[in-house]
Amino acid sequence: MDIKHETDQEMADRTHWMSVSDPYVRPRVGAPDAWAQEATQHGQAGAQAIREVAELEPPPDIATMLGLQPGQTAIARRRTMLLDNQPVELTDSYYPASIACGTRLAEPRKIPGGAVTLLTDLGYEPRHVVEEVSAREPTDQERQLLQLAVGEWVLVLSRVLKTDANLPIEVSVMTMIARGRHLRYALSL
Repeated sequence: MDIKHETDQEMADRTHWMSVSDPYVRPRVGAPDAWAQEATQHGQAGAQAIREVAELEPPPDIATMLGLQPGQTAIARRRTMLLDNQPVELTDSYYPASIACGTRLAEPRKIPGGAVTLLTDLGYEPRHVVEEVSAREPTDQERQLLQLAVGEWVLVLSRVLKTDANLPIEVSVMTMIARGRHLRYALSL
């Protein structure tokens, strides 16, 4: 009987997921969904479920990042990212209503090529990316949606995309299960 033992590198590859932002901030004309493609590269199935799409006055920190004045609205797209049908990330993306109203961004359905592709098609090509990462305890709702045990923490990645004219076009807040997650940065737009 042949017994195969996993090497340390194979175990590290299986248990540590190295996320790269680049595929998520570039147009993907004709390419598969960035999340599904990333999951496939790790031998798993990635999908997303839309929790909500709504026009609303965003939280103050999001409004500031979008350059909105008090009372101005944004389109919020809230999604749960699934890996092999298990929730691993909550992604809330916000777009100025002045850009997103009347487009697929305001519709509760998947956007072919993704939001960045649509924004580029609308004349708002992202050219600058700012990301911040933090760790914290999840809220009760996040714990429930991500099926976290008491004591588990989350990583929160906040991303702002801007055009060459420094116009904010998207703010995304990704709340992800921290266990086994690594983030790598190498961006050049």
